[in-house]
Amino acid sequence: MNQSRLLAAVIALLPGSPAFLLAAESPAKPNIIVILADDLGYECIGANGGKSYRTPNLDRLAHEGVRFENCFAQPNCTPTRAQLMTGMSNVRNYVAFGSLEKSQTTFGHVFGRAGYATCIAGKWQLGAKDASLPKHFGFDEHCLWAHLGRGERYADPSLSVNGELKTIAGKYGPDVCQEFVVDFIRRNRRQPFFLYYPMILTHGGYEATPDSKDWGQPSAKSREARQRHFSEMVTYMDKLIGGLTKELGSLGLLENTLILFTGDNGTGRGAISELADGSEQKGEKGSTTRGGMHVPLIASWPGKTASGIVCPDLVDMTDFLPTICDATGSRIPENLKLDGRSFLPQLRGEKGTPREWIYSYWVPLRANQTAHVGRRGAVEQAFDHHFKLYSTGEFFDLTRDPDEKSPRRVPELKGEAATAARTLQAALDQFKDARPASLSAPRTPGTNKRARNQQL
Repeated sequence: MNQSRLLAAVIALLPGSPAFLLAAESPAKPNIIVILADDLGYECIGANGGKSYRTPNLDRLAHEGVRFENCFAQPNCTPTRAQLMTGMSNVRNYVAFGSLEKSQTTFGHVFGRAGYATCIAGKWQLGAKDASLPKHFGFDEHCLWAHLGRGERYADPSLSVNGELKTIAGKYGPDVCQEFVVDFIRRNRRQPFFLYYPMILTHGGYEATPDSKDWGQPSAKSREARQRHFSEMVTYMDKLIGGLTKELGSLGLLENTLILFTGDNGTGRGAISELADGSEQKGEKGSTTRGGMHVPLIASWPGKTASGIVCPDLVDMTDFLPTICDATGSRIPENLKLDGRSFLPQLRGEKGTPREWIYSYWVPLRANQTAHVGRRGAVEQAFDHHFKLYSTGEFFDLTRDPDEKSPRRVPELKGEAATAARTLQAALDQFKDARPASLSAPRTPGTNKRARNQQL
């Protein structure tokens, strides 16, 4: 380096220089935003081939980032949230719908201990009447529905804001959460932050949004009106995500922020979505079929992730915690038995170590939801891209029978199907002793009247 270049480099590092100020304001660690849409299946996103709804902002994130074709959640909300927050299968820590064991370590704890400002905004439903729970689970700040009460979530919402229940007349619940999130980001833009954004949208009942022509009017009850309102809710959710990314860009944070967007289960029942091939997908939330568990996954981290990649690898909700820890260098406590694996290499366009199968342990709320409940009071299944095996013995060829209408007898299988059955049985066997003896048995279908009466 010649003397003039050396002098320029030294001056650039002096306090008060533009380069020094920029470096001082840029956190060394990346920010993390995990967005969880409520009741939004894979088929609802335009980038995934959906034709029924306008999702231009998510489509853009998918085009510029990485889109996964095979991400799976649990069939309803609490089990998925427990998986996502702890990185563990429900077999290790799930007890009852609407709660999370206070002994659990969440990604809020992990990032708080790593020096991050932490925030959760949106839907809670992990324990009520205890104002301290969000803080207990590692979040410095919160704005939540279904925490200190179960009032309205959309028009005139009742939300818990940092431990105080507020009914906010004249406002739209998703907007209140969005404003809270934006304020949190602005106040913490000079330090690394972790934002968990489990959005209130797009859960039913399907109602008008502030952008709907009938906003402020009594909700129409016809099937046509409900379908139209669901479509408007999907688009409004996408609009909020666009506003969030625009805010990150205006603050100069977009290239230092990893955004992961997914859904907590399949689309709610009653919604029907059209796909690019002309077929239709009915909302199947609460079902262990693909329609009840297949969710979108879009990753965006400009300059750090590959662009325009479509990844076919299997991903489930336990994989998020190790991925964001991998991305930030945050240490996972040694005493945690995580079931997930990092998909950060795939975000970079690398092969990584993709899953061979997904194991799911799910406790339904109603006895008529499934015929696959096994001896442990839960639906246990293992599946790969092509085949699925339940612990009760039903085997399905998902390529030929995606709706799981025709179970096959395992002893009669041959060739690829027989090999898959052995692999999937071995996967089920890995978790036969995974449930801690200290946990009570999960509430079996038909015994929990309160849970049956709750919306999923």
